[in-house]
Amino acid sequence: MSHATLTASLIAPYGGRLIDLFAAPEERAELLVGAREMPSLQLRPRQVCDLELLATGGFSPLECFMGEADYRRVLADMRLADDTLFPIPVTLTTGDPKPFPLGGEIALRSPKNELLAVLALDEVYAWDKREEASLVCGTTDVAHPLVAEMESWGGWCLAGRLRVVDLPPHTDFAELRRTPAQVRELLAERGLSRVVAFQTRNPLHRAHEELTKRAADEVDGGLLIHPVVGLTKPGDVDHYTRVRSYKALVERYYDPNRTVLSLLPLAMRLAGPREAVWHAIVRRNHGATHFIVGRDHAGPGKDSQGKPFYGPYDAQELLASVADEVGVGMVPFQQITYLPDEDRFEPADQVPAGARTLDLSGTQVRDDYLNAGRLLPPWFTRPEVARILAHAYPPRQRQGFCLWFTGLPSSGKSTVADLLVPRLLEFGRQVTVLDGDVVRTHLSKGLGFSKDDRDVNILRIGFVASEIVRHNGVVVCAAVSPYRATRNQVRSMHPGDHFVEIFVDTPVEVCEQRDAKGLYAQARAGRITGFTGVDDPYEPPASAEIVLDTVGLSPEENVGRIIDYLVERRFLSANGWMDDDEG
Repeated sequence: MSHATLTASLIAPYGGRLIDLFAAPEERAELLVGAREMPSLQLRPRQVCDLELLATGGFSPLECFMGEADYRRVLADMRLADDTLFPIPVTLTTGDPKPFPLGGEIALRSPKNELLAVLALDEVYAWDKREEASLVCGTTDVAHPLVAEMESWGGWCLAGRLRVVDLPPHTDFAELRRTPAQVRELLAERGLSRVVAFQTRNPLHRAHEELTKRAADEVDGGLLIHPVVGLTKPGDVDHYTRVRSYKALVERYYDPNRTVLSLLPLAMRLAGPREAVWHAIVRRNHGATHFIVGRDHAGPGKDSQGKPFYGPYDAQELLASVADEVGVGMVPFQQITYLPDEDRFEPADQVPAGARTLDLSGTQVRDDYLNAGRLLPPWFTRPEVARILAHAYPPRQRQGFCLWFTGLPSSGKSTVADLLVPRLLEFGRQVTVLDGDVVRTHLSKGLGFSKDDRDVNILRIGFVASEIVRHNGVVVCAAVSPYRATRNQVRSMHPGDHFVEIFVDTPVEVCEQRDAKGLYAQARAGRITGFTGVDDPYEPPASAEIVLDTVGLSPEENVGRIIDYLVERRFLSANGWMDDDEG
């Protein structure tokens, strides 16, 4: 059977054809030379992911980063300018567009300065981050990771014809990194014209395994396990750990003739219902006819008031309402429970009356097993996966965290931080200190005190801190960090509760009395401008984990409060040693 006949049996790509933006060999050679004279735009990791899926047709029918007409219509109606359903804006944002004249060409480069593509600039237009957040994410709450990230995107969008020179290099799991065309070819070779796709950014447990197998049976076809390995939610299990677990499962427990494991370099928006529709479109471009949607699909968790951003079934309902137009059937993720007396799984709504069941919540998995250094039980997770997760996730008392002190100048941040560090060392934790004054002489040397420079300084500290935490270190940061939005960006770099904001709540008049450097006096006299607390605002945290009173309590008492907080959350052992070393 010919290749054309094989691929013809698959569902057509969304919009009728698979977009391919790669330059022909002769043109590619010309672009490599010409790009040396072009202005360059270094892409952020999110933009690199978007470019890759534009280039390979994952976002078909999109042929470029959205121009203004498409962008405005997507925001308002979830449709492109030609009325094609498309729920998520895919734009190329930047700060100052002046280096990029209309009609010119821009070399799009990776964070490592590798040439990826050339953009022929046709449009430059302004966008409003609050408008996009409200319409796409349904919220402007900076507790939403994407909303917080938008603060750093710049206020302009660039659009025009794209010619792609190279995909970003991926050296990890190369055998699993397939373009939409390659996935479609593999499905066709196996004769799988009906395919259910499973989106995941988490490890697969036994219930997921049971669900995916049942879904493939229900559609009488194949299964595409299609994990996201681009940007996911901060704090998610890293993709290296996840993919090792997926490989172990697929190689041992799935039918190799009906199952394809392939990696998706998608940068998630965590936009809930809209994102579910977008995910279905992307999977259709990879050859899927059906798509599994779980409770709170692509949800980022809870807002700053502790309430879920989206309803549990909002995503299922939205995709079901447009499934015919998208051309992908919505398969709801059923709640699967384990019946220990029969050693089998069953949908929760089909469990016989009186039958004994076993379930573990996500909180139990995290707190009672991974954080406690215990292997997950074999009825819940395959032993191979349990061992992979145990290796990747040390007990809570060995995990990293960031203590971020914020407050007015001379509020007492460094005083408390300096006393805290030896106490943390007593507990056997390795500690890095990033003090604001010290950082400015090294990491941020040359930056001034404008708002932009202050933001850059804080984001640099935040990035370094997040890397330390990622490697299970403890980092203590003491910086004024006056702007709430910038602190929230730093928070979004860290997983879950591993970022602890400590507001040193000292009245400005007390800070002035303590000011040994005389900076407040100089600011009052006008010899210093833009000084936080005098002629530049300090925005106190809306919901800091810890608020310190440095007037009514001594530094030692405040250190005690922080230690108590960390012990309560099991980052430190109440015994003063690592409990998991016992026995």
